[in-house]
Amino acid sequence: MRNSSLRIKFVFVIISTALLIGCGSSRKVSRLDSGQVTDISGRWNDTDSRVTAEAMISDLLDNPWLTDYTAVKGHKPVLIVGQIRNKSSEHINTEVFIKNIEKAVLKSGKAAFVASSDERMQLREERMDQQHFASPETMKKWANETGADHMLLGSINSIVDSYEGQRVIYYQVNLELIHLESNTKVWIGEKKIKKLIEQSKYGW
Repeated sequence: MRNSSLRIKFVFVIISTALLIGCGSSRKVSRLDSGQVTDISGRWNDTDSRVTAEAMISDLLDNPWLTDYTAVKGHKPVLIVGQIRNKSSEHINTEVFIKNIEKAVLKSGKAAFVASSDERMQLREERMDQQHFASPETMKKWANETGADHMLLGSINSIVDSYEGQRVIYYQVNLELIHLESNTKVWIGEKKIKKLIEQSKYGW
């Protein structure tokens, strides 16, 4: 009788385990093209960052300030990106946005970029190291850096509105180009994005 009871318990455990495995969730991973638009959550994503940067830089470089500057100075301006503040209601990696801006500017060929403050610190450490260990022919000199003419500053803002199963996220990105010596604002740009998210039965 005891052996029969043990066999029944063993069969029960086997069946329960099989049911748990069968009901378990499965995961499928698919590779996507990096340029493909993918809006899953409705929040700020890589497409928003890239499209916004390209649109704003296109406006920045197709503006009278650039023509006036090159006419007076005889060369293309040198830019640097300052602080891009995330003032939105969600986490946004502003470094990705900054790199998209730099890429769009350099791709145009109409302006140049100098390294950021963090990047300059690494470069200066390498230059210091060269003073002791590099040959005189290859050693890079001090006080020979290119100074930026203008700094690009900005912010990313958002407004969220929701009612009866629908949610709207509104993003507004503002950028300003300021002349470093005179503090004169030579360009102000703005890009708006609005998304409608429908609520599913699972909630947000």
